[in-house]
Amino acid sequence: MSHPQDSSLRRALFALCCVVAAAPLWATADLPLVDLPQHLHLVSVLHRLRDPTTLFPEWFAARGELTPYLGYYQSVNLLAYVLPLETANRLFLSLYVAGLPLSLAFLLRSLGRQTWPALLAVPFAYGDSFAWGFINYCASLPLAILCCGLFLRTLTEPSRRRWWAGWTAACLVAVLLMHVQAFAFLAFALPGLLLSTRVPEDAPGMSARARIGPRLPALASVVPGVGLFFAWVVLRAGAPAEVEAGAPWKAWGPMLSPQNLGWKSFAQNREELFSLLANQLRDGSDRTAPWAVAAALVLAWGLGLALPPEERDARWRGMGRLVLLTGVALGLFFLLPFDIRGYMYYLNSRYAHLAAGLAVLLVPAVRARAETALHAVGLAVALAVAVPLWNGYAAFSAELQPLREVSAAAGQKARTFGLIFNSASRVVTHPVYLHAAARIAREQGGYANFSFALTPHSPVKYTRPPPPTTASEWRPDQFRYATMGAAYDHFLVRGPAPERLFGPLLGSELEVAARSGDVSLVRRR
Repeated sequence: MSHPQDSSLRRALFALCCVVAAAPLWATADLPLVDLPQHLHLVSVLHRLRDPTTLFPEWFAARGELTPYLGYYQSVNLLAYVLPLETANRLFLSLYVAGLPLSLAFLLRSLGRQTWPALLAVPFAYGDSFAWGFINYCASLPLAILCCGLFLRTLTEPSRRRWWAGWTAACLVAVLLMHVQAFAFLAFALPGLLLSTRVPEDAPGMSARARIGPRLPALASVVPGVGLFFAWVVLRAGAPAEVEAGAPWKAWGPMLSPQNLGWKSFAQNREELFSLLANQLRDGSDRTAPWAVAAALVLAWGLGLALPPEERDARWRGMGRLVLLTGVALGLFFLLPFDIRGYMYYLNSRYAHLAAGLAVLLVPAVRARAETALHAVGLAVALAVAVPLWNGYAAFSAELQPLREVSAAAGQKARTFGLIFNSASRVVTHPVYLHAAARIAREQGGYANFSFALTPHSPVKYTRPPPPTTASEWRPDQFRYATMGAAYDHFLVRGPAPERLFGPLLGSELEVAARSGDVSLVRRR
């Protein structure tokens, strides 16, 4: 039997783990996430749509409808009324990072299991999807896991069934307001839980109709989310898409046609699964954390198998449903395409983090004393991910200084074209400078040549034809000053010297406003 002091210590260790896990986000205001400059620009537009000192009222408007991604943008927008924008965003990310182990603990508790294994999932809040800046998707994961726990409680707690059903319905809608891909997991997970979970009213010989009755609140709880999903995804997916074979960000054929689906082989997915979990830092120091998790799992299995005979039932309670949820996440990782061109990108790889977070829960229960010790092991795992990431993010902040210096030279309402020939970093592995022009657009209240406002799931849209640009932000070599340059008054260059790009235009129409390292800002005279 657990002593009250042990319970208090475990709660304190769990809380400390959550704080340590989120600590790297506060190492610097400039987090190395590829899409983050775009996200912050859109939130800034949403927040300052009536600000006449910016271009936002002239060029953008709110969509005025519920859309996927709205949950993240509006959450940070509201926080920005009381906090600086970057601080508001880091607070949101901190809630996500802490929310992953907390939601997994809630799921475990809903299954009648010990909650300490949730701490082993802390490293998987980071990794590939986080590094790309897929914040909307990442934020949907704790909500999806929470939804599973709420759904279970709707089934198994008759005295509060309506209460839990209401929360399940709200949580399912919240998942959709963050990202639809987590909903795809729930589309298989919730029916699986429904079919594999006994309710207290079940009895031998009950008719099928009698069995359905206690399950009706759980079934009703998914109706609002399913209706919203069909309105957003199914109906929109059936709408004609602009088809242009070989063009970036456009469909190459009908939505599910072979030419429009980009696949990775099973072998490639298998080889990449582990690396996707920790691949942010070039020095590989963040890869220590998954190995620390593996060591903790070996220890936990050893302790769990030593459980005395009278407690062996508790060892495996709810394990089958955890296997089910993990299998669903792994199935989506291995069976879905990598891209559905014109609709969804980096599709299957995003489920690696969810599968890993669920897989670490597959350990037997341990004795009460060991449970406290394993909370301390969880803290060690959190430190194994937090310390390298803190150092890496701080090093990236120092590397970013040239961009800060040239950005400070931009004028108000800067119309900026990002000529990012070198998007790589010496510190992190992902192309974190790709959207650097959006940083200037946000700071100076202007626009950049590429914006997520072009996508239908953005909370804002252009009110006039977007400024001309290349087919993709990845192809700055396609920039042509004669046909595109007039729409811009600033040109952010990373890589080649501006003289090489603009030639005789420098000194006549254009001038170098600032230069630091391999970053230059050219502006119209």
